Amino acid sequence: MSDEVNISFVLDMQRKLYRWSNEDPDKVFVDLFNLVCDRRTLHEAWRRLARNSGSRTPGTDGMTRLTVEQRPGGAAAFLEEIREALRNGTYCPEPVRQRLIPKPGKPGQFRPLGIPTLIDRLVQMALKLILEPIFEADFYPTSYGFRKGRSTHDALERIQRFLHSTKRGPSVYHYAIEGDIKGCFDAIDHHVMMEGVRKRISDRKVLRLILAFLKAGVMIEGTVRHPVTGSPQGGIISPMLSNIYLTAIDERYGRWSMRPREPSINAAARRVRDHKKGRPVFYMVRYADDFVVLVDGTRKQAESEKLALAEFLKTELRMELSMEKTRITDVREGFDFLGYRVVQTKALRTGRPVGNLFIPKGKLNDLRHKIKVMVKGIPTGCSLAQVISNLNPVIMGWRNYYRYATWAHREFSHLDRWIWQRVGRWLKMKHGKATWPMLRRRYYLSAPGKRRQWADGSKRLRFLGEGGTMRYPHQSIEKENGWNAVRRFRQRESVREYWNAFQRLRHV
Repeated sequence: MSDEVNISFVLDMQRKLYRWSNEDPDKVFVDLFNLVCDRRTLHEAWRRLARNSGSRTPGTDGMTRLTVEQRPGGAAAFLEEIREALRNGTYCPEPVRQRLIPKPGKPGQFRPLGIPTLIDRLVQMALKLILEPIFEADFYPTSYGFRKGRSTHDALERIQRFLHSTKRGPSVYHYAIEGDIKGCFDAIDHHVMMEGVRKRISDRKVLRLILAFLKAGVMIEGTVRHPVTGSPQGGIISPMLSNIYLTAIDERYGRWSMRPREPSINAAARRVRDHKKGRPVFYMVRYADDFVVLVDGTRKQAESEKLALAEFLKTELRMELSMEKTRITDVREGFDFLGYRVVQTKALRTGRPVGNLFIPKGKLNDLRHKIKVMVKGIPTGCSLAQVISNLNPVIMGWRNYYRYATWAHREFSHLDRWIWQRVGRWLKMKHGKATWPMLRRRYYLSAPGKRRQWADGSKRLRFLGEGGTMRYPHQSIEKENGWNAVRRFRQRESVREYWNAFQRLRHV
């Protein structure tokens, strides 16, 4: 069975599931287990799993992708065994292996990561392929975490856009509520979660499979524990399940933020109407369990909404809002969101208030500390090429994420100079008697039209400033996900009709 056939089958089925789910918000899907057990679904799940570097990480059973491929019959026989176990009901998830991951910028603090077995990851991937398009139609447009076609930069751009001035005047949002839920993934209530899943899925075998993954134990220092709440971070379906669970928060602010299946101008009209009547307006943007609520109102109204949100989380989702970490800040003072510092400042040319994204000083210090530890940890007996191979992925990944920040080129320039000196000190330790001119003659790469930088053979240390900086392009809140292209095309004319009626309303 070729990969092209499997990909075509899965993609076609996903488009159908998305279309049926989107056209009928009350539709409950009955027979999905056969799709999960379909050979083409399992082969596509294995293809996606095998190309991920996590397939080399073993779970509690010690099995990896290489172990499967070396078995008699290889992956084909392995998939057939899993399919038979699913069909005859003998499949049961194994406990996940817990691993503590250090929290960036927070020394001594760790985040638990659950590593399922390879078999469980495969079944979870097959479940995700079938369930994701069904629930994607119900997710709100202001939810950006772990969804196809959406990223952290889209969430940041959405907030930044609402802090900009418009032709009608400055932004009306003066305060921001920085949401923080205590132990969000560990506090997910299994009963509430399954109630959310049952709104769309009635297939008992699929429901039993999802609940089994939620109830699977956690292996901690050789002991299996069975927590009564939570969804282990690291599971393939955990992000999708968390989005299903936290959609209740999106629904709370859907009046102003935009509901699924409606044109964005409808929500804009409601915001304008409430603003004119003097009512508070709350615009929420969420990325997984991180969210920000922009407030069009007074600080007192923002404080009342914070208390109301805490009560809502407690009663509806059985979660606790961290009152200490959930701060209410003036947008002119700024707040941190998804690694950026979001601040409303005055534009240099016009003096009008605009939303800007800056690189927080803490993130700059974290990068310096990380590179310093990495370079110090490399023995001087190694080559410069090894140092460059270790540093380049960090440098380029950091640059790609923060190149949209205001004045990013200035911070990149300072960091490039500091990294150059740090690598230079390592070379001085490696060649104790060598002078700086000697090191530059040996390890400098000088190419026409390019800055000189440390190099060893074909390996060249990259610059943070390479490629320059840019403003993140504005994109519609109604983004493509790979399954809704046809629907967007058909709705184009109706959106134009709505737009003509909206000309008299200002954008808020």
